Amino acid sequence: MRILGIDPGSRATGYGVIDLERSKLSRVAGGVIRCGDDALSERLAQIDRALSAMIAEIQPGVAALESVFAGRNPRSVLLLGQARGVALAACARAGLPTAEHAPTQVKLAVVGHGRADKRQVQKMVQRLLGLAQAPSSDEADALAVAICHAHRGSAWE
Repeated sequence: MRILGIDPGSRATGYGVIDLERSKLSRVAGGVIRCGDDALSERLAQIDRALSAMIAEIQPGVAALESVFAGRNPRSVLLLGQARGVALAACARAGLPTAEHAPTQVKLAVVGHGRADKRQVQKMVQRLLGLAQAPSSDEADALAVAICHAHRGSAWE
């Protein structure tokens, strides 16, 4: 099973693709879609184009995203929601079944506790996937979402 994990953001959207074969996880691809300081509409279009191209090239069988969390800054939460909407639409257009996992579920599945910090997530993703170095924070978060999806057994639904 090939799983796409997405960590959406309006300026940086992380993505990570893993293969799950029996109980072995391996990294297929990953990276960050950086949108810079363009207008919001252009940043969202960049996310859509990049995710759509990556999905067409790598052909995951399922996608998983972090669910929205209640933040202190309503504007940030709104921007995150818009980026998530674009990611969900790109997955739906490609016919990918899509699941959502709470940030605490992702951290629990990868690190062992739901309040892990970004560095802990990076190091555990590195260890779980046997990577030579830790991925960037945004890519690690996306890979962690994919790993969480694999561990929760949702990959077969």
